[in-house]
Order: sequence, then structure tokens, then C-alpha cells
Amino acid sequence: MTDPELQVEGLVKHYRGVKAVEGVSFEVRPGEVVGLLGPNGAGKTTTLRMIAGILTPTAGRVLVGGHEVREDPLRAKHRVGFLSGDTQLYQRLSPREVLRYFGRLYGVEAARLEGRIERLVAELEMGAFADRACGTLSSGQRQRANIARAFLHEPALLVLDEPTTALDVISGQFIVEAIRRERAAGRAVLFSTHIMGEAEYLCDRLVLILDGRIVDQGALPEVLARSGRDNLTDAFLWHAGRAGAGAGAS
Repeated sequence: MTDPELQVEGLVKHYRGVKAVEGVSFEVRPGEVVGLLGPNGAGKTTTLRMIAGILTPTAGRVLVGGHEVREDPLRAKHRVGFLSGDTQLYQRLSPREVLRYFGRLYGVEAARLEGRIERLVAELEMGAFADRACGTLSSGQRQRANIARAFLHEPALLVLDEPTTALDVISGQFIVEAIRRERAAGRAVLFSTHIMGEAEYLCDRLVLILDGRIVDQGALPEVLARSGRDNLTDAFLWHAGRAGAGAGAS
């Protein structure tokens, strides 16, 4: 078994007394997709931002390719392609120009960069809008461009925060298939979602989070077996019910 690309160990984040994330630990290995599942406010985005080095943990640590994010941030971040729920594009630039700009920031060689851009434009079927100003694009087109930006430098780890939220079925499917291609290329993929059907279809393993804590993790059959339910939605609701009952008893 290969070493983990991502190791999250005892991650904690408190905001002025609010416990947003409390003791989260899991791993993501090369060539697998791990889904971080939970409702809004569960701590998913905070966890992903700590992994990406945008937020500093209150406690715990994150290692990417063996590099601790706080101690060696440049090496760790270079291995990460990050897409947040509020990632914006430069409105006056076209997707192709945005990709060239970020490619230079990532230090991608010019000859390789142009080939990489053209491949992503083709794979995400961006040809019809790749040279239009980003400010004129639909939400689905902008999200494809954002995915291309995250994938551009071929990072070892992709961290994607609800990449298909608010997209139509066709645009969402483009992104799901892009994630599957990256997994087949051997990349580690961590993505958050509250769409259970998407997670069932795409993920090799699942991490279920409620109120900042992991309530279960493992492959789908394992999660279903532990809950005694036959689908992920019912399994998650079972965990939510247990967590609520525990809070009420305390």
C-alpha cells in the first residue's frame, strides 16, 4: 500500500470559543477519492482551508507529501490544487488567460503550460468559451474554468470544496468525470459534498462529519454496515440522530 499523500492528525479549530473543528483525523492516498460529507456548518470548509494552509489550526497538524503545512508551507502548498466554494476568476480575463497566469505563478514551463491548457480545455469542453471574458460566463462555465485552474499544475493532491454545488446536471457531470480522470492518473482527491448520491458514485472512502467531529469513516459498505442502513442518506441521518440524542443527554 502506498504512503498517504495527505495526513490529517487531530485537527482542531476554535473561533472565539466556538468549536468549528474538534479532533479530526484521516488520510488520503494516491489514486483514491475521499469524500468529506456533512451538512452546512459541519466544519467541512474549515477543515479544507486548514489543509490548504489558508487557516491556521488551533491544534493538530496537516502533512502533504510528508511536508507539514505550517513548518514547510511552500513545499506543501505546491503539491495542492485547491478549489473553494467562493473561488473567483478575474472577470476581464478569459479562462485561457487565467490558466496562463496561474501556470506562470506555479512555475510551469511555457512549452508544457500551453499543452496542459489545451488538454484541459478539451477535456472540460471549454472550447466554446475559453477565449471569452470570465465575467460573461455562466456559473457552470466558470466552475469548469475553476476546476481547470486547480488541476493545471498536476498537483499530487486535489482539495475541492463542494465543486458541483448549484451546477446543472451536465456541468456537474463534467466535473465528476474530471475528478475520476485525476484519480486514474494517481492523484489523491479530497472533496466535500452534501450530495449523498454523488459521494456514493464517486468516492472510494467516506469521512462523515457532524458538528466539527468525525462520526464515521471508511468505504461505503463499511459505513452502511455500521449504521444498519442500505443507502448513504439513511446512514448519515442515523448518525445525525445519534449525535442529536447524545447532545440532548449531555
